[in-house]
Amino acid sequence: MAAAIAAAGCGHQVHVYEKNEKLGKKLYITGKGRCNVTNACDVQGLLANVVTNARFLYSSFYGFSNKDIMELMERNGCPLKVERGNRVFPVSDKSSDVIAALAGQMRDLGVRVHLHSEVKELVVEAGVCKGLLLSKGKERVKGDRVIVATGGLSYGATGSTGDGYAFARALGHRVTELSPALVPFCVKEPEVKDLQGLSLRNVEAVIVSGRKEIYREFGELLFTHFGVSGPVVLSASSFAAGMIKDHPLVLSIDLKPALDMEQLDARIRRDFEECANKQFKNSLDKLLPSKLIPVIIARSGIDPGKKVNGITREERQRLAAGIKALTFTLTGLRGYKEAIITQGGIEVKELDPSTMESRLVKNLHFAGEVLDLDGVTGGFNLQIAWSTGWAAGSHIPWEEEG
Repeated sequence: MAAAIAAAGCGHQVHVYEKNEKLGKKLYITGKGRCNVTNACDVQGLLANVVTNARFLYSSFYGFSNKDIMELMERNGCPLKVERGNRVFPVSDKSSDVIAALAGQMRDLGVRVHLHSEVKELVVEAGVCKGLLLSKGKERVKGDRVIVATGGLSYGATGSTGDGYAFARALGHRVTELSPALVPFCVKEPEVKDLQGLSLRNVEAVIVSGRKEIYREFGELLFTHFGVSGPVVLSASSFAAGMIKDHPLVLSIDLKPALDMEQLDARIRRDFEECANKQFKNSLDKLLPSKLIPVIIARSGIDPGKKVNGITREERQRLAAGIKALTFTLTGLRGYKEAIITQGGIEVKELDPSTMESRLVKNLHFAGEVLDLDGVTGGFNLQIAWSTGWAAGSHIPWEEEG
């Protein structure tokens, strides 16, 4: 949609071939149906939050920035607001308003949208893209330029079934290894099932591979029946995707990151003084969520029935250590059905970063998630889509049009 708006805005005649029954099916579910349009940081901040091939995006991010997409939304009847972490959402909290703004702009610019129109293959003659072939009726559509913006493999029910990768491979492009990203982790330890539904706010998560720290972030974490999810963990999956295929990783959760060990010990001592004659298992409800207490007690090695006034300094320090580093073994990632994005894609070295045009096939451009580009959560992946789509759509020269 961004590519279509950019091309039509330059005066070109634009046709969009969409295999779904409506536009923006994946946009509709982003941000839990609220659509995190972009992030309101500066452009350097955008680049810093791209995990793969950030340098490739320099030209497109500056060419069509977060401020540009925000202005386009506001101008087309979708007022925006900025929330925690500079995340930008529609004031209405409805992703349908984002889609309506884009569709309305396309309509105003005369873009022709063809729904239920699946593309079977691209038509290339003598190294030049001449159009496409539709699956239905094997109809051939001529075009001076073709922009492929088919998404990745995540949320396949929205139409993201990897078509763009197949088109690219068929024309000699390299597609890097694909993996679900911004996706929950599976956990080995069985007690994770007892923690299902527990949401922890303001915790610090660290993921290590052997002795090497690969990720550290502060935020919200959610336990599920299979493992861990939540914003802090979803972003971690983008950094861990390659390694976790080879061996398990360790997640360490600091439940009280605002307190150092000494401060936490002092806090535990205060709590213990207030319930000196209680059993240990009944002494932690001020410090920890109820679901977490049995797990922390079991890991501390302290007898749950022991009176609090009988707990030794060493036992207390062991308890504090368990609270500062609650560890789990991460065994793998969940699949594409739960992944927000796909990591990997068309090798960006084979594209012009200013125009998104293929260096292998003339008059063919690629944009969005089909490329080997991805960022962490917070609106950065949609900004990649807007910026690369705009770069492709706004760099179509006039002289070739007949």
